[in-house]
Amino acid sequence: MDLSEHLTGDAVRAVQFRDRLRGYDPADVDPLLDELADAIDKASDELTRIEAANAREPEPLLDPGPRVAWPDVARLAAMLHVAEAVRRGRAMVAAAEARYHLAEDETRRNRARALARTLLEAGRRPTEERPAITVPPMEEPAVTDLPTPERRCLLTVHAHPDDEASKGAGTIAKYHAMGARTVLVCCTGGEAGDILNPVMDTPEVRSQLAQVRRAELELAAQVIGYDEVVMLGYHDSGMPDSEANHNPDCFARAALDEAAARLVAVLRRERPQVVVTYPEKQERYPHPDHLRVHEVTMAAVDAAADPARYPEAGPPWKVSKIYYSAWSRARLIATHEKFGELGLESPYQPAWFEGPDPDLELTTRIDLSGGFEDVRREALLAHATQIDPNSPFWFGLPPEVAREIHPYDDYVLARGPSAGERPETDLFAGIPALVSP
Repeated sequence: MDLSEHLTGDAVRAVQFRDRLRGYDPADVDPLLDELADAIDKASDELTRIEAANAREPEPLLDPGPRVAWPDVARLAAMLHVAEAVRRGRAMVAAAEARYHLAEDETRRNRARALARTLLEAGRRPTEERPAITVPPMEEPAVTDLPTPERRCLLTVHAHPDDEASKGAGTIAKYHAMGARTVLVCCTGGEAGDILNPVMDTPEVRSQLAQVRRAELELAAQVIGYDEVVMLGYHDSGMPDSEANHNPDCFARAALDEAAARLVAVLRRERPQVVVTYPEKQERYPHPDHLRVHEVTMAAVDAAADPARYPEAGPPWKVSKIYYSAWSRARLIATHEKFGELGLESPYQPAWFEGPDPDLELTTRIDLSGGFEDVRREALLAHATQIDPNSPFWFGLPPEVAREIHPYDDYVLARGPSAGERPETDLFAGIPALVSP
């Protein structure tokens, strides 16, 4: 285990785990992180004193021993995501004490080092210990397992870990709270993504980016409220014209029939009335995987309803409605203007507001007020490698201000019945077998 990089106490304190992670008891873990920071400061001061004393003598009088190798803040943050320490603060501390035979009178430095090492080792547990999240077997489900017509199911198809956080996270949280089953299909592992958060850009994180991004996805899915995450199993295709485009295992190069078959199996198992995917036109961000998501989703929805296609994937299922996720220009304009109001520099360039108004195509608006306004923010922060918590684009406005700006998720109805009103306010509107909440 490479622990050669040094961690400062200030760096630990700056991580702000309270704001970035959910699912653990702050009363357990935060004091231990503070203790780790204090111990590192003390060890650093002692090392500096010894080295200074040695420098003054012809022959070293003091042997500092091996330099204390603390994991840096990026590694600790990454392993907290990967490790079950996020949800089991007390158990992790107990494991540290048992492993290193810590007594109450031993130094804070030893206790902190034991905690750090235990967190790191827990993060490297074999993945077999956790339930696999993967494509379900293509077997016909038992009749008793099939959802009833009254059960709402909302399924989204996204390209990479973090797309589920930036697009429609509040909507999923709201429908999950209302009792709908919520399913995320993530087509790639995001292996070709850049590390956009400087504090996470370390050799260790880069060497296991796929595993770290998978753990980030699991945490974000918990924050949002997905009942299940299905990994379609393809490699990230990378940005246009990048080397990753040539990987034979990447999503963009996958045979359409093969990729559609994988998604058909999920559609027939989950039987969603509503599917959310990406639009055909994606000029602003033409990522190969995002374009492929549209193609595969539309092909799979058609095939899932056809009993002659992929019979091994289970009984046919007809999706009632398909929506495209959308970014409202009204949201961008309101956000841009709020930066100016507050005397802050806006991250939005003029090009953001050029061209035809995409809002003319919007059909559906989901109101997130009443507790779902901050879900996107919290889910984005779970993706510590991809999202810089200091990014002005995502977090340039105070949360209390940002949540008041356009507290809606916007969509375009691509297929299916409409309730007749514009904008729609319910993704399930117009589906006869279901009763609106």
